[in-house]
Amino acid sequence: MTTSFRLAPPLAAAIFLLAVGPLQADVMTYPAPRGEVLSAEYEILADGRKVDVYTARTLDTYLSGSQSDHGGPYSFASFDTSGPVTVRITSKRSLQKAIVRPVSPKVMVNLVDDHTMTIVLDGPRKLSIEPDSKRGPLLLFVNPPERNAPKPDTPGVVYFGPGVHEAGKIDVGAGQTVYLAGGAVVKGAISAIGSNIRIRGRGILDGSDYPWRHGPCHSIYIEGSNVAVEDIIIRGAPQWTIVPTNSDHVTIRNVKICNSRVPNDDGIDPCNSQDVLITDCFIRSDDDCVAMKGMAFSPSRNANVERITVENCILWCDRARVFLLGHESRAQHMRQITLRNLDVLHFTLPFALLEPGEDMRLEDVAIENVRLHGERQAELIRLRPTINEYMHKQTPGLIRNVVFKNIQLTGQPGRYLIDLAGADAAHDICGVSFQNISILGVPVTRDSRNVTVGPHVEKLSFPSN
Repeated sequence: MTTSFRLAPPLAAAIFLLAVGPLQADVMTYPAPRGEVLSAEYEILADGRKVDVYTARTLDTYLSGSQSDHGGPYSFASFDTSGPVTVRITSKRSLQKAIVRPVSPKVMVNLVDDHTMTIVLDGPRKLSIEPDSKRGPLLLFVNPPERNAPKPDTPGVVYFGPGVHEAGKIDVGAGQTVYLAGGAVVKGAISAIGSNIRIRGRGILDGSDYPWRHGPCHSIYIEGSNVAVEDIIIRGAPQWTIVPTNSDHVTIRNVKICNSRVPNDDGIDPCNSQDVLITDCFIRSDDDCVAMKGMAFSPSRNANVERITVENCILWCDRARVFLLGHESRAQHMRQITLRNLDVLHFTLPFALLEPGEDMRLEDVAIENVRLHGERQAELIRLRPTINEYMHKQTPGLIRNVVFKNIQLTGQPGRYLIDLAGADAAHDICGVSFQNISILGVPVTRDSRNVTVGPHVEKLSFPSN
């Protein structure tokens, strides 16, 4: 299985249309507000309806000195559909070699001419259309229909209608909802402290005007219980983006993060939190897509990082790791972590980095059903209890019971190292299993040339040759 989809001939598209049946879905679009500078690269029609195309920046000029090349500004667009839909994309650049990621048999792409393509979708889906890899792609977010949208005068709702809003810091508490309507661009950040809070809508929460690390708070800071963030787009976060801290029962669903404007723009960072579900999201970031941290320890509450699930997501990391587990690890435990059914479009450093410190136990981790597009990366997976400059207690942690299952990397030849090593006898690795891992179509075994195992690693399991 690959993670890209090249253009199909017209006959194949016609057969696909017959398979999905007549395209009569309800399509809802949201015009961009006046004053928003739209993309000059792309035009989109969804079943004949115009879809406005926004832009996002990468590596603001004052930060770009020695940073890696993220491909420059990119475009994104969003609309809703209740069923199958045909999307017509026109671009100023050639689409002859365009690739659509991730692959799906339910996505049919047809090249109309050098600058026009159609994409037939079976329903809601998130795609990256890449005429030239990272250089100027179009991110397309097709959502299910919105249900039960609040009215502007609904009690307990902080409502942002269509238009540009200079909001600054938005403080919300128990029982409140923040609603960003389609066509709203809200320049600011949200601090959600309390229980039963909702942040939702089809609008954009925009941090692009803030300098690096100078936003009023994280784009969305959460401290509470039973909090949901759903459906919105977040653009240009100036620091960590969504940060549940000392929280429990948090759901982040169908959120689209369009970052990579500054360093340290982690997508979602559950800190000292439990029962966090991250599902059906798209994350593009310069720094880690998802980083789990035990930032502080409190004897008065459960400060562990526990029962975190990331599923059905599409991930793109320009500089750091897709998943980082264990740095800033002052919690006693980080455990019961599930990462499943994921598409990694682009990455640089190891996509899964498990490096606990400060005597923290990182345990009961399952990483399964992951599809990656490889671009000659040196490393794929690293497990190493460690010490770094962010740790208060300068001792490593330890790793227990980790399963990697059904992971396929396709793309270009590369080293793709899988590296395991304990720090010492007290900070070791025990109980790691690799099941059905393949790199460029070749099954990975204990004797594979890209597997390195250092000292203090016990009960390591690979399939036999």
